[in-house]
Amino acid sequence: MKMTKIAALVAAAAIATPVVAQDLHFPMLNYRTGPFAPGGIPFADGYQDYLTLINERDGGIGGLPIRTTECETAYNTERGVECYESIRGDSPLIVQPLSTGITYQLIPRVTEDGVPLHTMGYGRTSAMEGETFPWVFNYPANYWDGASVAINYLLDQNDDSLEGKKIVLIYHNSAYGREPIPTLQNLSERYGFELVEIPVDSPGQEQSSQWLQIRRERPDYVIMWGWGVMNAVAIQEAANIRFPMENFIGIWWSGSENDVVPVGAGADGYTALTFHGVGTDYPVYDDIQTYVVDRGLAAGNGDQIGSAVYSRGLYAAMLAVEAARTAQELAGHAQITPAEMRAGMEALSISEERLAELGLPNFSAPFDVSCQNHGGSGAAMIQQWDADTQTWSLITDWIDSDRELIGELATADAAAYAAENNITPGCL
Repeated sequence: MKMTKIAALVAAAAIATPVVAQDLHFPMLNYRTGPFAPGGIPFADGYQDYLTLINERDGGIGGLPIRTTECETAYNTERGVECYESIRGDSPLIVQPLSTGITYQLIPRVTEDGVPLHTMGYGRTSAMEGETFPWVFNYPANYWDGASVAINYLLDQNDDSLEGKKIVLIYHNSAYGREPIPTLQNLSERYGFELVEIPVDSPGQEQSSQWLQIRRERPDYVIMWGWGVMNAVAIQEAANIRFPMENFIGIWWSGSENDVVPVGAGADGYTALTFHGVGTDYPVYDDIQTYVVDRGLAAGNGDQIGSAVYSRGLYAAMLAVEAARTAQELAGHAQITPAEMRAGMEALSISEERLAELGLPNFSAPFDVSCQNHGGSGAAMIQQWDADTQTWSLITDWIDSDRELIGELATADAAAYAAENNITPGCL
């Protein structure tokens, strides 16, 4: 039977028109290789396992499966940009570069392309100013929050006075490590403590000269902004000079098992910040066991589950999923676009009630995102390492950062960025 002219045209059109994929693309810019792999691997595993859980247990988000693609950056900025370029045309709903250096390069690109960028606890701090950085989010806390929380914790330990104290900042000599310096300098003037800044060149395997200087300085406290192998080396060097571990505080990227286990008993008492809970005593981990591990779907070797940075990757994935749910509700359909995902991220609300529903009761501080505030609550806790039990435990409740000061600094920095880039701030 001959096809009618109309039928032939319809058939030709069906062949020529590509089928639109009915899924939600969550790309992963990971680094499982290189000197920073000890931090990159558990984060990537936690992120992927949570997304697998959502697919296996819930059938995806709003009835659509999550599709993940993975690109290895090795924590290299150039490779990170190449990874972004490889996925930018594939409707990525959210990009998480897990690198401050890559973040700085991607901010103008995602802004031009209309792709949401989430830099959870890292990246450019002033991106919390949503009117200047509408496509960039750094909730629930940023590096300036971390610096402020560390100082607020030390104030609490010293009857609200740090007058005459000496605090060393030992930091990764990169955009990441230099992020807290303006805040700490400001707080040094406010509270009367002496700040000594000591950089460590990447990757940080050699620090003998830095710790010789610290030994000469005889500081009351040391704050560390390290990553990867730098952390364990620093903790070992601190143990070698018998620096009191309870007076050594790492930022949240300097508080994983990989940082302390290699040091053995010498790391006992070391402290670090965290903006989420520790351990596996949360119902969501039972679900990961049932729907991910028992089905042979765990990411990597499956040996990072429950570790500090694994939990951080899980948390990042949870926030991405919740933002996608919010975006679907706002848009009224499941197949959301990157622009609709951005709107969902800006309307995200994480409440205590919702955390409990997700199997993560009290796992994080509640927060709401808005056009003006892309930075979340800014709160963090202090965790401490027990070398005998090989576990982290929380030794404080939530500690607020000085958001008034940080807001002033962020507003000034965002204004300078807007002027340099001819940006007129405003809500989308």
